[in-house]
Amino acid sequence: MKIHPDKINVQSIWGYGPGWVQVADQKITHSVIIGSRGERINWLCERFEDLTTGHFDQLAELRTELVIFGSGDKLRFVNPALSRALIEQQIGLETMDTHAACRTYNILASEGRCVAVALLMR
Repeated sequence: MKIHPDKINVQSIWGYGPGWVQVADQKITHSVIIGSRGERINWLCERFEDLTTGHFDQLAELRTELVIFGSGDKLRFVNPALSRALIEQQIGLETMDTHAACRTYNILASEGRCVAVALLMR
């Protein structure tokens, strides 16, 4: 029996390392939002400490069922007041370090879920 790797029919993250992720042939070194419907948006937030409600309002506008938040090289949870727009629209929010967020996004996107990942690189 031949074994073939699964082919993902949605935008996926091909690789990652300290301060970068790779989507297709593009290495991204800044904070970014990646969506299973093909979205790839520069997320104008350099550091965790710079997050505002506006950053999460932007995520809510994507109207996904779940947002995975990659908080950088370590796990850090945002104040729930920042993510109020997601809560009000009943959009789930999962927080993990950026590398775990990449892996989780790929799994959920490959299952056909309407999901986005917001990645901080620092």
